[in-house]
Amino acid sequence: MRRMGLSFLMMIVCAPGFAQTPNSDVHNALRQLRATMEKALNERDMNTILANVTPSVIFTTMNGDVCYGRDAVKTYFNKMMTDPGHIVQSITTHFEADALTTLYGDDTGIAFGSSNDHYVLTNGQKFDIRGRWTCTLVKMDGRWLIGSFHYSASIFDNPILTKVRAMLLGGGAIAVVIALLIGIVVGRATTAKKASA
Repeated sequence: MRRMGLSFLMMIVCAPGFAQTPNSDVHNALRQLRATMEKALNERDMNTILANVTPSVIFTTMNGDVCYGRDAVKTYFNKMMTDPGHIVQSITTHFEADALTTLYGDDTGIAFGSSNDHYVLTNGQKFDIRGRWTCTLVKMDGRWLIGSFHYSASIFDNPILTKVRAMLLGGGAIAVVIALLIGIVVGRATTAKKASA
């Protein structure tokens, strides 16, 4: 009888812990979704990307554009990667989650993490960016889909800013050299003029 009472007491004490154990099936499904989207982005598979977002998806891009809906997402990617005058030749990315998705009920979750992105631009420039992302996931018709995705990078420490700084510093150094050369030439001309006078 005591053993039964002790077992019952242990069940009551441990019940909250069992209730909070992450749902492994859900998290495995969400990991698979992340892997699918990473592969689709790297392979520029727009059909797979659009099939795994909600019809009213909200995508905030790294350059600050906001796309609402699947058509807007497709238009944005085409503008950046395929349309005449596009800027990006290719992207290779790897998404990492900082923690398990925080679940709200059975059909909503929020995930966040970082990404390692390698960009090749159409002008030949290449650079790597450490991005940050936040994603809202919703379960619709038995499938987990991306409802919103916000992508960002540091405005204080990124390779584009580093290149601009280098150009400005290089341009400043060139301006100083030119000013010195002009000063030397003008100084010599003035000295020569005084000597001949």
